[in-house]
Amino acid sequence: MTFTFNIISDEVENFKRVIVVDSSATFMELKNAICDSVNYDKNQFCSFFLCEGNWEKTREITMEDMGSSSDEDVFLMDDCVLGDFIEDVGQRLIFNFDYMTDRSFFMEMKEMTPGKSLKDPLCSISRGTPPPQTIDFDEFNAKLDAQTSDSGLDLGLDDEYYGEASFNDDEFDESGFEVTDFNE
Repeated sequence: MTFTFNIISDEVENFKRVIVVDSSATFMELKNAICDSVNYDKNQFCSFFLCEGNWEKTREITMEDMGSSSDEDVFLMDDCVLGDFIEDVGQRLIFNFDYMTDRSFFMEMKEMTPGKSLKDPLCSISRGTPPPQTIDFDEFNAKLDAQTSDSGLDLGLDDEYYGEASFNDDEFDESGFEVTDFNE
């Protein structure tokens, strides 16, 4: 079975990636496919979060065990198979690619294709320029300092740093896109 994930960003308008991956692939393979599709360094610490329909995080699947307490289960990307965690069309995930500033992609599983298999994940749609993987902290801190000193308590950084406060769920809609047939 294959899974098709739509990926969008709240930072960049008109950004979209569609990744098709086998259900037997690991979250690490999905992470690598996403990083390849946006030219990100695969060695940067990142995590997936399984989410409820309202984007509330329910479970983290991470690259490495960061020393969590022994009573917490740790789910590692290398050990977690997609099909064990993704069960339904509409499943939402957050891919946090910049842990220091909590910047992420929003993902939704749009299609399950039974009877199909795929050796390697595939990016079937690539639209728009992705946000930078990391932010220059000197520039970020200078802007933060300027805003706090100029306006007292107003910490409202512009969209350049955190993206929009929300996005339209219609951005996940497939209409208007041609999907590449990856199983011929």
